Amino acid sequence: MANTETANIDYPRGVTFEQVWAALKENAEAMKETDRKFKETDRKFKETDRKFKETKQIVKKTSLEVNKMSHQMGRLGNRFGELVEHLVLPNIEDKFNELGFAFTKSGPNVKIKEYPNESFEIDVLLENGDVAIAVEVKAKPNDDDVKEHIARMEKLRRYADKRQDKRKFQGAIAGAVMSDSVRKYIIKNGFYLIEQTGDTVKINMPEGFTAREW
Repeated sequence: MANTETANIDYPRGVTFEQVWAALKENAEAMKETDRKFKETDRKFKETDRKFKETKQIVKKTSLEVNKMSHQMGRLGNRFGELVEHLVLPNIEDKFNELGFAFTKSGPNVKIKEYPNESFEIDVLLENGDVAIAVEVKAKPNDDDVKEHIARMEKLRRYADKRQDKRKFQGAIAGAVMSDSVRKYIIKNGFYLIEQTGDTVKINMPEGFTAREW
């Protein structure tokens, strides 16, 4: 009769078959969990990539909207220039002449360049032989606009002094809409206050007002 040999597996001393089997099952479960985590990570990467693409589209769309708005603002600026030229300019000279100024020259967008330091622009400049009034036109003036016009008047004075121009320079601020506090601030700083009324303008000068001279 042939001898039948039974294969014996030598387990480490003190370790049973059940323990080894349990360890293998635990290892298999661990590998399944690792695979699940890899798949979850891959899903999150895909989700992040999708959100990134969506964000990129939003940024692109926002950029187009900004460019469109900038274009519209540019058109608005051009229309505001037309407001200065067609509404303020034709009326303002007559309004000041009614106060006794007798201006003989007026012009919009007067650019003054004095290198290297002085370079500025005056929206409307009214002139006669003795006095010139620099008018700053804003849709809705604020306190900062008043401060900037003060600085502009100081530059104009320095520019005139260099050319032996001894005329008196005064300032005015014209606006379509402004608050009471801004009105008071304009007057306080010695500027003529010009406001739109209908299709013309009016010069508001409270009792006792004295225009500042530069």
